Amino acid sequence: MALSESTPPPASDFLASSGTLHLVVPSCPSGIGEVILKPDSDKLIHGVRIQPLALWPDDRGYFLELLRSGQSLVQDFPASSTQVSAALSYPGTKKAFHFHLEQTDCWNAVSGMFQFVLVDLRKDSPTLGRRNTIYVGTLRPWQVLIPPGVGHGYKVVGNDPGLLVYATDRFYNPKDEGRIPYNDPRINYDWEIQHK
Repeated sequence: MALSESTPPPASDFLASSGTLHLVVPSCPSGIGEVILKPDSDKLIHGVRIQPLALWPDDRGYFLELLRSGQSLVQDFPASSTQVSAALSYPGTKKAFHFHLEQTDCWNAVSGMFQFVLVDLRKDSPTLGRRNTIYVGTLRPWQVLIPPGVGHGYKVVGNDPGLLVYATDRFYNPKDEGRIPYNDPRINYDWEIQHK
């Protein structure tokens, strides 16, 4: 991860900086943070947005529209650099945590069920250290916008593979992607089943 010319924050848990965006690993209590049950929850990390997707079922299956360029959560994504990708993960797979200094992600869980996990890493954010857990997928077709500086990851829950289709506001750049282990003791996220 390239560091900027600006002075990084004086923190032992400093991650990266770009311009005025400084990222740190916060110390979080054990648990899963706030479970988000509605798209307009006041517990959402600052800048994270959720939009329910319309699902149109019939006797043949269903239709689900994910993105329209220039509209909805991707309205500010430039057509010239937007990239759409897909990741298929098997049940129980954990992929976490990633973060970006510049890239905005728009996640769509199109099949299976996911436990999305977000953590605010932005030093100057009003929600620094807040964690959100969002259960999405076939049973809850929500689109989730993840701004730069918000760590993100997921676990596929249930018995079926999960297919994540996501758009980014710029082409993939490995220099813009950072990683934190899923079991980092500072983030302290509890990946175990909660309702036993």
